[in-house]
Amino acid sequence: MRVVSMDEQMRQNPFQEAFERLRARRWEMANTSAKERVERLKQLRRAIVERREALYQAMYADFRKSPAEVETTEVLLVLAEIEHAIKHLGKWMKPKRVGTTLLHTGTRGEVRYEAKGVVLIISPWNYPFQLLISPLVPALAAGNCVMLKPSEKTPHTAAFIDQLIRDVFDPGEVTVAQGGVETAQALLELPFDHFFFTGGPRVGRKVMEAAAKHLAGVTLELGGKSPAIVDETADLKAAAERLAFGKFINAGQTCVAPDYVYVHASREEAFLEQLKEALGRFYGKTEEARKASGDFCRMVDDAQFTRVNGLLERSVAAGVRVVTGGVVDPTSRYISPTVLADVTPDSPVMEEEIFGPVLPVLRYEKLEEVVRHIRAGTKPLAMYVFSNERRNMDALLKQTSAGGTCINTTVIHLAHPELPFGGIGDSGVGNYHGEYGFRTFSHERAVLRQGRASFVHWFFPPYTEKARKMHRMASRLFE
Repeated sequence: MRVVSMDEQMRQNPFQEAFERLRARRWEMANTSAKERVERLKQLRRAIVERREALYQAMYADFRKSPAEVETTEVLLVLAEIEHAIKHLGKWMKPKRVGTTLLHTGTRGEVRYEAKGVVLIISPWNYPFQLLISPLVPALAAGNCVMLKPSEKTPHTAAFIDQLIRDVFDPGEVTVAQGGVETAQALLELPFDHFFFTGGPRVGRKVMEAAAKHLAGVTLELGGKSPAIVDETADLKAAAERLAFGKFINAGQTCVAPDYVYVHASREEAFLEQLKEALGRFYGKTEEARKASGDFCRMVDDAQFTRVNGLLERSVAAGVRVVTGGVVDPTSRYISPTVLADVTPDSPVMEEEIFGPVLPVLRYEKLEEVVRHIRAGTKPLAMYVFSNERRNMDALLKQTSAGGTCINTTVIHLAHPELPFGGIGDSGVGNYHGEYGFRTFSHERAVLRQGRASFVHWFFPPYTEKARKMHRMASRLFE
């Protein structure tokens, strides 16, 4: 078999050289102290705080996202992640002592947390700063070297991130690879120790294939049609406000956005009225005011606009009722906050994850109908239950599966540093945030130290009759 030289590898893959720089620093970074890692995180935090105005401008240029929304959904979440890591990193890094079993008398066991090595983080375009830098924080906290791949669909934000990383980190510690599909494909060919991807299931499968090829770790943060359920006992005003917030922030381009709502038939019309009122308070009472609102962003590109508008048009043609919204402007990629009623599971808008500012509302009579529908689809990244009846809450939790669930609120669970954030099945593999992120980017190494006292020799061959009796006696301890 022909051996490929390093020079040839670098000619074949444009990111080989950057990868080798990271790999050369891998052990140095892995052996840094908590104090050294905390200092890197503080440098990152200072740079973000100093440049937040430039980030506002970049994200407005990419898809007219308001500075207030950038602050709350991008900057705030990253700063909170950094602060939590700084506060707890020393404790996370300490080896964890484990108990000793009878068979292991005379030993001492512990779990050590080791950096995985060189990791790749690929982020999507919908939260292009937060979904790249948030996983970077635990990756650095765990002592890894990191390659970042921002989305090419938000080029101004990608350029901001590139400059930020260049100014804060040595290229042997953290580096950015910009580009489109070809860049992602080239990166997936490199033998990273862990692949972290946020995006859709189609590309997620390719990332998982690449990780399998390299026998590397993988974390996939995907999406899906996250359901919301409003039962007959729910506070309708609170439910409508919180669902409108979770759905229409970022123009619905959120992986944990409520994708559709099942509302009890006896409360449907009242709930729809509350939704209309909530949207009026949030974005303006008229369609003209909503389009002019500086708090409502746009679809990221023409392809996303065309896809979501197509779902809307086909659904209306199939008999779905527009309760509010339905106004579009292709030139500015604007789709107004839209609520649909008379929706059925067979409506076009229910075919795929919407990922846009369109909220279908379906009615139900019995909770079993909702359970059957959720089970029939792929497992969602999130589920939202609005109820004041414990039995209904418990029934939905016990009889369905989802990456995470909120009771009487939406989306804010992903910002809780003590909760794991991740999916299951088609909505993802693995999780992160807080200590869960630190463990995602760490190898949990088992270490067992044998003292002078030991029973191990009882199990050495030859297996005489006496030895076999000892083995049976040992087994009886667990019968």
